[in-house]
Amino acid sequence: MTPVLWSVAILLMAIGIAGIILPALPGTLFIFGGILLAAWVDDFTRVGPWTVVIIGIIGAASYLVDFAAAALGAKKLGASSRAMVGAGLGTLAGLFFGLPGIIIGPFVGAVIGELTASRDIAKAGKAGVAAWIGFAVGTAVKVGLAFMMIAIFLFALFF
Repeated sequence: MTPVLWSVAILLMAIGIAGIILPALPGTLFIFGGILLAAWVDDFTRVGPWTVVIIGIIGAASYLVDFAAAALGAKKLGASSRAMVGAGLGTLAGLFFGLPGIIIGPFVGAVIGELTASRDIAKAGKAGVAAWIGFAVGTAVKVGLAFMMIAIFLFALFF
């Protein structure tokens, strides 16, 4: 039974890695689930409860990155608070439209938010681009956090 559970844990982590990029899968949640299962199968001897808690905190932080990155990107360019809220809402709404929605959502949300504040199309376009750049940076950070989760797990498991 143990080899089967280890296989499931590894499969969950692999699905999680794919899910970091694919919006239909909660990647970090799958990675955490795989790590938790693997630690449990090993009776938390090599990967202890505190290590699992730390990994869980890192995983939770990756979800905050999704929503904050686009808004902070818009703010860096001097966009209005409405553009920042729009970028965050656009990111959230984009989740329901798959990968195109995830990519376009922050841009559209920031543009709409900025247009309601200033009615300046050039400024709204800049806010949209800044939100998209923030989203791209946020995705890179999220990938880094996911690999950090796995690295901590592997370090605890083998060292």
